[in-house]
Amino acid sequence: MKNLAGQALSIAGLAAHLGHGVRRVTTDAVVGGRLGLPRTVEDVDAGVLSKVLGTTVRSVRVLDRDAGTSSRARLVLTGKDVPESVFVKVAAKTAATRLMGELGRLGQTEVRFYNQLAPQLTGLPYAYGAAFDSWTGRYLLVLEDLPTESCEFPDTLHPISPDQAGLIVELLADLHAAFWDRLPRDGRGPLGWLYTPSGDVTSMLTGSLMHASMKRLAERSPFPVDNGRFIADNYRAVAALIDTPPHTVMHGDAHPGNMYFHGGKAGLLDWQAVRRGHPSRELAYTLITSLTPEDRRATQRDLLDDYRRALAAAGGPDLDRDDLWLRYRQSALYGYVAPLITAGMGGMQVEGIAMEGLRRGVAALDDLETVAALQSSL
Repeated sequence: MKNLAGQALSIAGLAAHLGHGVRRVTTDAVVGGRLGLPRTVEDVDAGVLSKVLGTTVRSVRVLDRDAGTSSRARLVLTGKDVPESVFVKVAAKTAATRLMGELGRLGQTEVRFYNQLAPQLTGLPYAYGAAFDSWTGRYLLVLEDLPTESCEFPDTLHPISPDQAGLIVELLADLHAAFWDRLPRDGRGPLGWLYTPSGDVTSMLTGSLMHASMKRLAERSPFPVDNGRFIADNYRAVAALIDTPPHTVMHGDAHPGNMYFHGGKAGLLDWQAVRRGHPSRELAYTLITSLTPEDRRATQRDLLDDYRRALAAAGGPDLDRDDLWLRYRQSALYGYVAPLITAGMGGMQVEGIAMEGLRRGVAALDDLETVAALQSSL
């Protein structure tokens, strides 16, 4: 009876969350551009930027643009005390992509992050302004335009080196230490909006999405993709296991496409999946997606030791080495689940990048014996 009641509450919560997202997208379609924030990057004009930057912007020119879960552009500005160029993000153009963003609270999360947490951190683009409209779900982020000529931007097809991975784990240690023991247990207060991935009502859909992805990929994948079937069958239980406290703030999506390197230092982009959780989840996902399987196997224990030392040096706890290793092995499920669904559902990444990410996730699930590690703790 207790499990049935819990399931009913979860289903009701998911339905309410879906309804909330649909209402925002519908409201935006009705009011059009009359209310709220810019609907496209072309709508980000001098008047809008003047309000957000708090100074006079005289002209705006689009340098380049792209689109994904959000619409993004680099803008060249002129005006009084304004940067020469900025990087802006607004909500996606299509209603379907916007609804997907609403399910993940992507825009609202990133605006909250830049307004509340970013001022305490380094290793991320500076925010000139961030705004969110709760009626339509529209948002606007005006960020530092990183110098492309002097920054290195990796991706899954161009994996990072072990030395670069060392810079990333030190950056993650600084992030995690900054908010260790600062998160409320009751979901209240200024950081009460942060939730665990397993606590997200949309996690009810993950197991089904995994099964559908396995089915779609079975015939076209050059490697087996169903070695995580146990995870799909028991997703909510295993996700709750790896989200066992202690918790801190996590970037939530620190794959190579969200990294940059500049002046011998590492940085992270796209803070739209910020969550709370145990650092093992973040470390496993980051190292599995960012390194080749060969480099990961050769360096992961040393990198975890580097992380432990950096976390303690930054004011965080002295984590037990063996416990972190076990939780890292268990948390490798996330390095498999995310690329499995991305590759299986399609449309979120270029197929070559998606399949390479999945190949690394499958390899990690095998050599870290993740399923066995999960089964032994349930």
